[in-house]
Amino acid sequence: MKYIDVHCHVFPENIARKAVSFLQDYYGFPWQGTGLADDIKAGCREAGVSRSVIFSSATKPAQVHTINDYISSLVREDPELFIGLGTIHPGYPEHMAELERIQELGLRGLKIHPDFQMLDIDAPEMMPIYAKARELGLILLFHTGDPKVDYSSPYRLARVLERFPGLAVIAAHRGGYGCWDEAEKYIIGKDVWIDVSSAIRFVGKERARRLILEHGTDKVLFASDYPAVRPKQAQEDLASLDLAQEDMEKICHLNAEKLFRLA
Repeated sequence: MKYIDVHCHVFPENIARKAVSFLQDYYGFPWQGTGLADDIKAGCREAGVSRSVIFSSATKPAQVHTINDYISSLVREDPELFIGLGTIHPGYPEHMAELERIQELGLRGLKIHPDFQMLDIDAPEMMPIYAKARELGLILLFHTGDPKVDYSSPYRLARVLERFPGLAVIAAHRGGYGCWDEAEKYIIGKDVWIDVSSAIRFVGKERARRLILEHGTDKVLFASDYPAVRPKQAQEDLASLDLAQEDMEKICHLNAEKLFRLA
């Protein structure tokens, strides 16, 4: 089986340990990776993952330019493995020009983490960004769902999907981490990609399998949520659902190849 992992956080060496420690404390479970690019590569080799989509999110406007340069540098160093997503913040003074620069850097889209960026997914100031992203053909990967805050709630993403038909969107964590009922109501079955990162073990195998099939396996993507979960563990979680081989092929690589236009 071929695997493309569409959800991997990566951090520079000087902040990786602090970032992972914060995230472990916030989400309340131990994380399996270090958050470093070399550890992602090791995890991909261990699991036989052929491509890894990497990103980091700017929690402050001043971080935008630096993070985009960093992700782009990792892609240049290993273009056969890494596919990069940029970051944006509406408070960044030249955010519209930065979207064009993201495309020029060869990054394939944006990772938006509303909870840590403290932005409502459907905030008015985000609408020009979504319009420009659609114009440029950028893919938007949203962290979706958090029972602690409302920024990334699935109903907010549903509003964006209604306003921007044709926008390429991935709703991470099966459409709503920790907000599984809301995700089922607003995301499952809609014209949006979902990834399986940090979802199967929390919703249970039976419900996870049912909702993947209800959403349609043509719109489901394999994802680990590294460094929360290593790719090998994510593979085992997905395999435990006992999906048909045809559906597994779609989820594990064919859908990502289509979405990211990979040869």
